[in-house]
Amino acid sequence: MGKRALVIAGAAVLVAAIGGSLLVINNSAPVETGPKSGTLVGFYGDSYTLGTGASDYEKRWSTIVSKERGWREFNPSVNGLGFVNNRSAYGPGDLPDQIIQKKPDIVFVTMGLNDNFSYDRAARDIHAQIDIDLDRLRAGLPDARIIVVEPFWYTDDRPESLGVISGWVEEAADEIGADYISGASRWIEGHPEWMAADGLHPNDEGYAEMATRMDAELVALGL
Repeated sequence: MGKRALVIAGAAVLVAAIGGSLLVINNSAPVETGPKSGTLVGFYGDSYTLGTGASDYEKRWSTIVSKERGWREFNPSVNGLGFVNNRSAYGPGDLPDQIIQKKPDIVFVTMGLNDNFSYDRAARDIHAQIDIDLDRLRAGLPDARIIVVEPFWYTDDRPESLGVISGWVEEAADEIGADYISGASRWIEGHPEWMAADGLHPNDEGYAEMATRMDAELVALGL
């Protein structure tokens, strides 16, 4: 089969504000891509790691970075997902569990954007679930290198909750001995030309910029 595009020309893309999250219903990319052997990398993320808004899944930052390094990419990221927001599964079958079952060598955690839309009613639950998810990943993958990324963001306006949630994510990363990449919420700030037609997600140029920034961070981490 050919590559399944994330955004298909001429096809309608349905954007739904479910729980305030950035939920886009579209064709998703294959979950696992890349070489048949070698370093396996798991990605626990939302639409910004799934690659929503790109013309093809190979244009998303995770796949660009993985291909440059010859990594096998396991990316079950889900549109609209948060640690709490738009989440129906906790435990067996959820994304952390799927990643643990794959036994990757490296894990990226790029979560938190969508939880800003639940912050007013669920701040305590969000804080607790960040700790739970990262603790599970470390317990289930004791030898994996875990890279936790500051939550991405999509507008120049920044709610107060973004800083709070980012702080919780950084603290949880430190608790499990993970690498932490700061500043990611500003990577596409001030560049409307890097946004897709939906106004919510990066386009190919935006994802290329995210890949460039991520690459520099990974080089600094020795990857």
